[in-house]
Amino acid sequence: MARAFFTYNDETCRYEPVVQDGKYFLRNAGIFLGLAFLVSVVAFFVYKDQAVALSEEILQSQNNRHKSEWEVIDKRIAQASAELERLIEKDDHNYRIILDSQPLGSSIRDAGTGGSEKMDLSAIQAFPDIYEGYKRIDKLARQVDIERQSFTELHELLEEKMRIWASRPAIQPIDNRQLDRLHLTFGPRMHPIFRRIIDHNGLDFTASQGTPVYATGDGRVIRAYHSESYGKVIFIDHGHGFETRYAHLSEFKARPGDRVKRGQVIGLVGNTGNSVSSHLHYEVLYKGEHINPINFFQRDLSNSEYERLIQVGSQQSEPLD
Repeated sequence: MARAFFTYNDETCRYEPVVQDGKYFLRNAGIFLGLAFLVSVVAFFVYKDQAVALSEEILQSQNNRHKSEWEVIDKRIAQASAELERLIEKDDHNYRIILDSQPLGSSIRDAGTGGSEKMDLSAIQAFPDIYEGYKRIDKLARQVDIERQSFTELHELLEEKMRIWASRPAIQPIDNRQLDRLHLTFGPRMHPIFRRIIDHNGLDFTASQGTPVYATGDGRVIRAYHSESYGKVIFIDHGHGFETRYAHLSEFKARPGDRVKRGQVIGLVGNTGNSVSSHLHYEVLYKGEHINPINFFQRDLSNSEYERLIQVGSQQSEPLD
């Protein structure tokens, strides 16, 4: 059974039933819909304000985080650039000077920069910090690549220099502790056997028979034979224009074709050939010309030892061959 609705009538002073016709329902529906719309509008704007505020807060938090991350990246870029500058300084003014090589120069080092302009950076140009940072990273990467190539070249130069240094005659052929006397008779002198002036193209080391004779640099034995004048003699080709000869040996410890290292025993002191006593005759040639071996000994001795060697060698003594 439907519920009945009554309203009080002031004129008749009694309750009368309410007639619920179509207009009544339309009016009530309109009021309800109007109130619902009003509540929806208010709720929408309240939600919108809160959502925008929350979104802005999230974006601000993200921006702060990205800003902090960018500051760290920017600091690392600066540190990397400073470290690269130090490497370039050492490259040009230390390593290349030691290796007798010219510095690369700014024209070569700048040749690899400027590549960013070839790329489309319009997407990040609206962000100056990021745009400039990208260009700095791009330049740094290209400079690092040039420096990597430079260090590869330096490594190859160093290996070649090490081969040259190892080959260069740089030590005495006889241990200073086993040496009795050094005869500084380089140049013209009276030959002890032929009694006439003949060029003496080396130095003589007086030592006991059988004293070890050392190769003075890395090289290859090109001759090891018995000569009428040199007696048993060894020729070593050191490459790079250098050759050494070791004469009047009593015994060979190396043969033609052998590769020898600096400090390796190649023979023993003797008295073979045109010699008047047990000693080693030692020669150094550069590009086919004889040079005084005394110029190479200081690499093997301290200053005091070298000075003492010169002092003892300068004392008058009879030539030995």
